[in-house]
Amino acid sequence: MAANTSPLEADLSCAVCCEIFKDPVTLHCNHSFCKACLDLCWKEKRARECPVCRRRSSMEPLVNFALRNIVESFLKERSQNPPAPTGICSLHDEKLKLFCVDDKEAVCLVCQTSKKHENHKFRPVQEAAQDYKGELKTALKPLQDKLESFNKVKNECDETAEHIKKQAQQTERQIKEEFEKLHQFLRDEEKARIAALRREEEQKGRIMKEKIEKLTREISSLSDTIRVIEEEMEAEDIFFLQVVICTLQDPQCVSGALIDVAEHLGSLKYKVWEKMLGIVQYTPVTLDPNTARPALILTEDLTSVRRGYERQQLPDNPERFDILPCVLGSEGFTSGKHCWDVELGNNINWYLGVTKESSNRKGIFPTNQEAGYWVISLLDGDKYWAGTSPETRLTVEKKPQKIRVQLDCDGGEVAFFDSSDMRKPLYTFKHRFTERLFPCFCPGCSAPLRVCPVKTVIKVD
Repeated sequence: MAANTSPLEADLSCAVCCEIFKDPVTLHCNHSFCKACLDLCWKEKRARECPVCRRRSSMEPLVNFALRNIVESFLKERSQNPPAPTGICSLHDEKLKLFCVDDKEAVCLVCQTSKKHENHKFRPVQEAAQDYKGELKTALKPLQDKLESFNKVKNECDETAEHIKKQAQQTERQIKEEFEKLHQFLRDEEKARIAALRREEEQKGRIMKEKIEKLTREISSLSDTIRVIEEEMEAEDIFFLQVVICTLQDPQCVSGALIDVAEHLGSLKYKVWEKMLGIVQYTPVTLDPNTARPALILTEDLTSVRRGYERQQLPDNPERFDILPCVLGSEGFTSGKHCWDVELGNNINWYLGVTKESSNRKGIFPTNQEAGYWVISLLDGDKYWAGTSPETRLTVEKKPQKIRVQLDCDGGEVAFFDSSDMRKPLYTFKHRFTERLFPCFCPGCSAPLRVCPVKTVIKVD
């Protein structure tokens, strides 16, 4: 009997296992057992406790007459109606040698001649079994394929769940690092502003100290003069007339002596935030790592992408490119005007532009406007192409260092410029866009493509 068996299960297990369950007993905890099983359990454990609930029993178990009657009835009924042997006809005690095709059941030779199976078609059991096994095998194949498909998806889900954990841990680490940079900036700024306050305090304190010392000397000199004059006033008139009285200028109030509190506290948060712009950057496009082909490597700030030499173990989610070395921007556009500059480096092969949300991302396919890609590209270092169908060769006089992509969703245009010369576009696609559009980047093997930050302007109304 298992320790976690329920009382009913314990009772029945004893009744079924012990064919001679003549002495059922019940403990004071109301759990019932056959006496032989209970004595054996207590002997092995050397403890008088209930095998189910572990409660100790100091009293002798009571005979359960009701349970004994139930068990005796069960055993009597089973002895009178024993189960039929396998493979034997329950009606005629003959071997089941035939299979009735019409009734889909195994029968004996006597059943074959019975009225129930009159004019029915019969086959040998072994032959019918082989046929059914063949049918089951055929029917089993799609189920096995489906099981394999389910297992494959489950493995992908397991890998995705593990990748989600890694993504969360990595993203949390980067968030903490970025906030630590901001915290450190604020700590440094706090120290610098307190140091400036201390310098002003020291400077103005020194000025006041010098002023006080000078006034002290003048007060002392003036006191001496007053004392001398008072002494001479007691002398004869002739001597009094010879006294030369020293005149001093009136003391001047000190201007600007106090700490310039307004300078230190005025719009403090705004000034710190304004200064903080020197350490933060804004890029109009953030790359989406969940779309990048596993061979691509993105920087931690998600503004630059390059090709790697090894394929990373990443989930093959529907958004991800699996063969094309491409990555998309994280934000899609459905309206308005948008633009971003891309630094090309010394790449001799690249393409960039925009693609629609439903465009294909799996396998090898053309990257042209018919496939939902509005891009331009550079091949072999000197051949510029527009992704029309067929492709259009572009005339580029000077190799651009940066390309500006200019998207007008409402006007239905994607224009490409050399960022250093915005007078004339390198190429302009015209199309009526009906889907969300995402920035698209494909770097060459020699250098990364980088989305350039834009200068942040503070406007105070």
